[in-house]
Amino acid sequence: MIRKNFKILTVIGFLALGSITSCVSDLEQEPRIGMTSASIFADYANYPNALAKVYGGFANGGQESNGGNSDVNGIDGNFSQYTRMLFTMQEIPTDEAVIAWNDGNLHTIHKMTWDSSNEFISGLYYRIFTQIATSNEFLRNVTDEKLAANNITGDNLTEAKYMRAEARYLRALSYFYALDLYGNVPFVDETYLPGSVTPPARIARADLFKFVETELLAISEELKAPRTNAYARADQAAAWSLLARLYLNSKVYTGTERNNDVITYCNKVIGAGYSLKGKYEDLFLADNDQNNPEVIFPIAFDGVHIQTSGGSTYMVHAAVGGTMPAESMFGIAGGWGGLRTTSAFVGLFNSNDKRGNFYKDGQTLEINDLGNFNDGYAFVKYKNLTSAGNFGSDNAKNFCDADIPIFRLADIYLMYAEATLRGGNGNISTALGYVNSLRTRAGASSVGSLNLDFILDERGRELGWEMTRRSDLVRYGKFTTAAYLWPWKGNVKDGAAVGEYRNLFPIPAKDIVANPNLIQNPGY
Repeated sequence: MIRKNFKILTVIGFLALGSITSCVSDLEQEPRIGMTSASIFADYANYPNALAKVYGGFANGGQESNGGNSDVNGIDGNFSQYTRMLFTMQEIPTDEAVIAWNDGNLHTIHKMTWDSSNEFISGLYYRIFTQIATSNEFLRNVTDEKLAANNITGDNLTEAKYMRAEARYLRALSYFYALDLYGNVPFVDETYLPGSVTPPARIARADLFKFVETELLAISEELKAPRTNAYARADQAAAWSLLARLYLNSKVYTGTERNNDVITYCNKVIGAGYSLKGKYEDLFLADNDQNNPEVIFPIAFDGVHIQTSGGSTYMVHAAVGGTMPAESMFGIAGGWGGLRTTSAFVGLFNSNDKRGNFYKDGQTLEINDLGNFNDGYAFVKYKNLTSAGNFGSDNAKNFCDADIPIFRLADIYLMYAEATLRGGNGNISTALGYVNSLRTRAGASSVGSLNLDFILDERGRELGWEMTRRSDLVRYGKFTTAAYLWPWKGNVKDGAAVGEYRNLFPIPAKDIVANPNLIQNPGY
């Protein structure tokens, strides 16, 4: 019931409060402030809807159902939905995913031939900053001064401060993605008012790292304790998880290893009472919000109340095509024939590993034509079926219920192991136990020792299609180099190295023109 109520609240908040923070009028501007913010925040009864507006930006691509009235001009509201765009940028350029569609410049993403005018790169960039602006709008209305002026007191004041910490977390999460994907970006917080004549300042990557770190350290003391908040809302463990991921990539972002800090925050999460879900495949089903002690922070979706062609609807439909039985195997009315995987990714799995669930009937292992769905095995991950085999909530079988985990315990285990191997102060026997617990669940044999390359492969096996692969490959020095090749990397059938500058995406050309404070990333 907590889950259902929050999901309904999210979509109501997102649609009903659209006037507070309107959709982006053009790609160069922050969302405009509506005229009703003061009256909305004068009444505490409106606060849950206002916060739901912030959360809703991760699930919805527009102000209307199914991506209608897109928040980001120049790209469809479903194409630019947050998790769908993360998948496009974090998975499609890697060994884990290819896509058959030829929409606009989508084909350049896996080939790694994109440029600064690519609408998908722009789509995620502006999605991130739209979400930051939405968070800022909430935050500028819940300062201590405004809470006092609005006579928010007692339990309401306590809850309002928890909500403020959640909004700061959601902003930090978006700035983390900006840091990881684009590097040196414009920076705005709640003190920057939309409509300001002065364009946002540029923040260097290392300085943005420090901002995200400082925010997370502060709110980790202000959020609700782990597993005490409503489902799909941020708590202390969500902050600790993001800190661990931030520190794991610290050398990429700042040039300095922070492996001891990775261990510290992984241990905090591990000690907070999470445990692995019994069956790996149940993590990605329509009822994956139920009896799931593994997920730390998900983005919630619902086939009736949060209808989008992004989210898990995209993850299910886009991966089904050819001879795949859409309804009986996946719980959907039909597939979109888009996503498959490469032979390099298939090669990470042995025959006993349940995580390597590939559909091969009518599919070839090798990819001769990226545009042909039958070239490349299909990867079976998300389904619109429950653990009992029932269909999701949408009777038409179009929109899916599965939530998308941003952080789960398995990732924490693997971060702990990697940081230990990189010289952190973890225990190698403990790390081995964590890794083998994942392998045992998957039906794979236990291993007697660990090394860094094994952990990278294990992250692929455990976290395939979970929007971490590009970052992992960059951290290992394998995303752009010849150290690891996969089909059609560098627009070559057998794979080829590309320029190291492609470890970062470009700042969209339109933003470079609009904001004289920005400097394009090298190589673009």
